[in-house]
Amino acid sequence: MPALLLRPGSLFSGAGQVIEGGWLLARDGFIAELGSGTPPAADDVLNLPNCIAVPGLVNAHDHMYQWATRGYVADGGLFEWLRALYPVWAQIDADTVRLAARAAMARLLLSGCTLSTDHHYVFPRGRAGIFEALVETAQELGLRFHPCRGSMSLGESKGGLPPDSVVEDEDTILADTEEKIHHFHDPKPGSMCRVVVAPCSPFSVTPELMRESAALARRHGVRLHTHLAETLDEERFCLELFGKRPLELMQDLGWTGNDVWYAHGVHLNDQEVADIAATGTGVAHCPSSNLRLGAGVCRVADLVRAGAKLGLGVDGAASNEDSNIAIELHQSLLMARGRAAMEGDPNAATALDARGAWRLATAGGAACLGRDDCGTLEPGKCADVAFFRLDDLAHAGIEDPLAALALAPPARAQAVVVNGKVVVRDGRLLTGDEDQIARDIAAESKRLRERTHS
Repeated sequence: MPALLLRPGSLFSGAGQVIEGGWLLARDGFIAELGSGTPPAADDVLNLPNCIAVPGLVNAHDHMYQWATRGYVADGGLFEWLRALYPVWAQIDADTVRLAARAAMARLLLSGCTLSTDHHYVFPRGRAGIFEALVETAQELGLRFHPCRGSMSLGESKGGLPPDSVVEDEDTILADTEEKIHHFHDPKPGSMCRVVVAPCSPFSVTPELMRESAALARRHGVRLHTHLAETLDEERFCLELFGKRPLELMQDLGWTGNDVWYAHGVHLNDQEVADIAATGTGVAHCPSSNLRLGAGVCRVADLVRAGAKLGLGVDGAASNEDSNIAIELHQSLLMARGRAAMEGDPNAATALDARGAWRLATAGGAACLGRDDCGTLEPGKCADVAFFRLDDLAHAGIEDPLAALALAPPARAQAVVVNGKVVVRDGRLLTGDEDQIARDIAAESKRLRERTHS
């Protein structure tokens, strides 16, 4: 692979201060050198003096298939929203997932995201190739990817929330999950694909599947992911069905530790915040989705103070309608301050600062996903870099570039490098046709609506 020299106007390593006149040399997918002043020679140069280079942003929670169902139930809470969408999602197939994932991944790359997970848990009977479509699309567009083999097994007839038509047999789930690990998981440093075991939620899988999934993941050394403590409805469900709060249930089932991260973590008490931090369990904060569904506000400042691993996620596009981690960075900063003010904190305006928000969007997300080779710009780490303009109308004249980009989130990155390869240049995606992707997902969304109502 040719050596690529990146020359922004300034560079933020993620581990220290902004370096004016900094440069970065990428070779074979990794950062070979980083410094300031006169740079080394390279085969190719990306020269962007009007930009700041930052670590590639990390998306720690998503449901990419939902790009085909954006805009549904615009004014409903989580359970109402899910009940309306389950019958629609029951109609998806590999083509739907491929087109939706292409749209989601394109939008992520254009927003500066270089590493993303995807929590896919809807596998309608007889629809082959869904997981493969996700992996192939990430390879096509050049996104570093952690696909989750999700699952639902607790249907309405057994006291769960989803209809029986969208749940799977548990033996089938476990066998297919193991097959996907064998076929797609790459544990090596610099890996472009790592598989995650991810039963959906306490209200859509059985405790037995949670236990068996954890055992399976740990036999193969892969990570675990699920939704947790997203809404008060979920809390009531767990108390009524299991006699336990959501986190207490997870603790009993072996779902805490350095290899586990949850999506949301909104409704946690003081002891639960401390327990999550003490066990090394991660949380993917999804601010826009939590606001869209009226779920609540995550205790970001408390989790950070406790030392918890905390990243950011866009969540599914049916509860966000966009996939821009820079927006989530902005939202996380404002929501942390708003929550602190509501709790009477006299220092609410410093509950989360710009650099803290950037850590959530980069190193924090990488830690949730178990990637010690991503999240900062240092020699030996993956050459994943996002470039944002500082001379445009939204940011020109602001002295602190990180504060500028946090307070006025950019609509898209000027350039993005993943694994040492340029995938976005001049704000345009190089690995796909953005306009065609938009046309394709519009047509598929219409087809899915018609199929559901036929």
